[in-house]
Amino acid sequence: MEFAAFADRAETIEAESADTAIAEAVTDLFTDARPDLPTLTRFVQGRVFPAYESRTLDIGPRLCYEAIARAAGQNVSADDVEQRLADMGEIGAVAASYDLGGQRGLAAFGAGGSGSDALTVAELDETLRDLAAVDGSGSQGTKVDILFGLFSRCSPAEASYLARLVLSEMRIGVGEGTVRDAVAAAFDVPVAAVERAVQVSNDYGMVAEVARDEGESGLATITLEIGRPVQAMLAQAGTVAGALDDWDRAAVEWKYDGARVQIHFDGEDARLFSRNMEEVTDPLPEVVDTVESTLDAPAILDGEVVAVAADGDPLPFQEVLRRFRRKHDVAAAREDVAVRLHAFDCLHADGEDLLDAPLETRHDRLESLFPAGRDVVSQMWLSDDPDEIADLEAEALAAGQEGIMLKDPTAAYSPGKRGKHWRKRKPDVETLDCVVTGAEWGEGRRANVLGSFELSVRTDDGYATVGNVATGITDEELDDLTERFEPHIRSEDGRDVVLDPAIVFEVGYEEIQASQSYDSGYALRFPRFLSVREDKTPDSADSLGRVERLAASQ
Repeated sequence: MEFAAFADRAETIEAESADTAIAEAVTDLFTDARPDLPTLTRFVQGRVFPAYESRTLDIGPRLCYEAIARAAGQNVSADDVEQRLADMGEIGAVAASYDLGGQRGLAAFGAGGSGSDALTVAELDETLRDLAAVDGSGSQGTKVDILFGLFSRCSPAEASYLARLVLSEMRIGVGEGTVRDAVAAAFDVPVAAVERAVQVSNDYGMVAEVARDEGESGLATITLEIGRPVQAMLAQAGTVAGALDDWDRAAVEWKYDGARVQIHFDGEDARLFSRNMEEVTDPLPEVVDTVESTLDAPAILDGEVVAVAADGDPLPFQEVLRRFRRKHDVAAAREDVAVRLHAFDCLHADGEDLLDAPLETRHDRLESLFPAGRDVVSQMWLSDDPDEIADLEAEALAAGQEGIMLKDPTAAYSPGKRGKHWRKRKPDVETLDCVVTGAEWGEGRRANVLGSFELSVRTDDGYATVGNVATGITDEELDDLTERFEPHIRSEDGRDVVLDPAIVFEVGYEEIQASQSYDSGYALRFPRFLSVREDKTPDSADSLGRVERLAASQ
């Protein structure tokens, strides 16, 4: 398929307002896709790689602006592109507003093609993968050269969707649920079969291809694969009374103040993945050592890594994130901050997938993988007594942990789902994970740092603001945050800064009020900064729907 044809389809999809019409348009696209089917399932979601892969294009806004400027001609600079973005508000519209095709004769020097042939979906996918592999000295210049070559071959519509794709800002109204339903409709397979295959593979492209070529029976053969991470099962806030009302009894575990990890062991080597499915094997060698020296059969485990002091007491969440972010001199970091693994679930053991097994069965299997006395498996208690559960919560808090988890002991493991089967119970006020979409420069002696941050939550077509936070941030943290946000500055107007959505804050608050001041219709009362959620991307931050539910439950 030519990329121009995909751009035409994307324009049609984006113009639709009804969910059913969007799903039908995506279904038609998949039906006509043929060899480009796996690629198109990703492109419509704004992805180049399958969700389980940690590879990225590593293209920031500035590099994209430079490539667009070069393709637009000698009289256009990256600053001009940025200014036009401030006026137009969307990078696709900006790219489409320039006559990028005027540089077609030079395209061959950047993208390796003839500069005259129509750009195809397959060629674009291959070129973007080559771009992602560029590394080392001069890599940024090479990436701009490649993007310049691609933009120079684009019509306005193609340029619009290329710009969105490289910056992960496709936003044409197609989410994972739409792709799931479109695959089912295009190839006449049950939605449940597609959803199940995606849960265990995390690869819509592969699932779509199997659905087309092998049908429902082929989808049934897709299983977990060691080394290919899946999304973590998630919990929602809950109470002991609510859990015991819904279940005969609750499985109770400590809620550790750490970072989620998924452990993949192939029988010899262990690999670790964060909640975002980014590989974190190298920064956590002692966890690798623990797994490789203990397990003797292939397994996929779910767990939490906690930073610990010399006396074994847990350290705050931010300490373990220092280890997750460390890429160099890991040995020195290990000396400064030790970590400990607490495994609490087993998704696969010795060739057997366990996602559909009850929690009790999975935990028994987990315990069987580790020798007696090994302080790795998180203890789980079964209880129907509120007083006993309260005592367990008190013990967890006294041990320096966050609280407790309440789980349905009969429930299966549902990757990526935030349902009622897992509930977190914390004594603190509720928190929200908000995307930072703007900021304001400080005043006086702090004029060179960002001092206030605009908070937003996810909506179906972008983000909606819920407040601003400046409380709870130390001067040292402001310096660090300013350094981290500077590469994501989209535009500035006086002290006001517009940021690309890239970083997620965990924010505490007193209550949620209805408000006309923010476009969400809600405002956080007395918000305070708690931490940067290093383990979350904007796509996994809290949604406007959750804000609405929390406001209704107050």
